Order: sequence, then C-alpha cells, then structure tokens
Amino acid sequence: MVAADGYPVAPRTGDEVTGLAAAEEVDGVHVLQAGTALRDGRLVSAGGRVLSVVSLGADLAEARSRAYAAAHRIHLPGSRFRGDIARAAEQGDVHVPTRKA
Repeated sequence: MVAADGYPVAPRTGDEVTGLAAAEEVDGVHVLQAGTALRDGRLVSAGGRVLSVVSLGADLAEARSRAYAAAHRIHLPGSRFRGDIARAAEQGDVHVPTRKA
C-alpha cells in the first residue's frame, strides 16, 4: 500500500502520481488505485491509501520482491510504504494457508 504524505492523520491530496506504467512493467505486478483522481489530465492523490501494489510469483518471496521493486518505481511526493509487509510470512514466522486443487 502506497500512502499519501500525512497518512493516517491528515493525508495530503492533489499530489501527482507518476511511474505507474514503469511499475507495471515488473513481471506479475498489478497496481490497484484506491485514493486517486484525475485532475486536468493528471493522476493525483485523493485519499490516504492511494495505491496497492500486488504481484504473483513462484513463491511468496518472489511475489513480495516484485511488488516492492514495482513500488519503488512509483513517485508520489512525500509518500511512504511499509517494507516489512509479508516479511514474517516469507521468513516462515507466519503460516500462509495454501489452496488445495
């Protein structure tokens, strides 16, 4: 999740979001817009939780790595995201259920 500057107390809105195309060039990555708006033909932040960057991979480590590589390609002034999401599961400290076919 890419969060706007000031999130969660007072998220700043109206900042231009760039780099989405570059982010989605990372294999298996999708960027989901949550707090965005189009203003004068530009994509801008319109809420606290602006984007979710998700990915598929052969395993959790690969998916996580791809998602963070893509998130680093996105530019939103003052934004931030947590780099620890899914780390515990990747390291085996959390059980992640798998779907059986």
